[in-house]
Amino acid sequence: MQGFPKAQAGMVIGLLGGSFDPAHEGHVHISREAMKRLGLDRVWWLVSPGNPLKARQPAPMATRLARAREVMHDPHVVISDIEARLGTRATIDTLRRLVALYPGVRFVWLMGADNLVQFHRWRSWRGIMGLVPVAVMARPGAGLAARLSVTARTFRGQEAARPEGLGLRPAPAWCFVNLPLHGASSSAIRARGGWRVPAPLRGTVRED
Repeated sequence: MQGFPKAQAGMVIGLLGGSFDPAHEGHVHISREAMKRLGLDRVWWLVSPGNPLKARQPAPMATRLARAREVMHDPHVVISDIEARLGTRATIDTLRRLVALYPGVRFVWLMGADNLVQFHRWRSWRGIMGLVPVAVMARPGAGLAARLSVTARTFRGQEAARPEGLGLRPAPAWCFVNLPLHGASSSAIRARGGWRVPAPLRGTVRED
């Protein structure tokens, strides 16, 4: 499949979705910790065309992809616009397509603890939990709220005690992954005015 990431049956791949507006060292930190603690073969960054829950839409796709490739230098991490290629917006639709397109590949959905707090607002959130294992990565200030979230309480019986081997468990399965906290956030970078289109891209950004 031209333009799609390559994967072989038997691989365990973490999926980190988001607008990456902009990508930053916090994303890098989570990706590396996830590979180490979960025993992942790869992490794919799914740079989203847009988040249906957010009124503010992100910078152009080409700009965000370029920024992601500037900050993430690891051959085991793939920067991908696969959601734009698939034409999906909701996570459940993306996951269903990936599971169908990559038979034999085990996917793990990676998300910050702050997202778990409002995960029950996502479309078909129960379906997501039932489709692939989910690793909830610790984020500053979100630990207690995540532990008390609707999703955590609903799937309490499916929580794994340790992250190792999570990708090989049948869904629903999830775990809370404790890791050294990193305070970087895309919204804070934008608020400081630190997110600018790289000079070579100004006036030439395309999304095709």
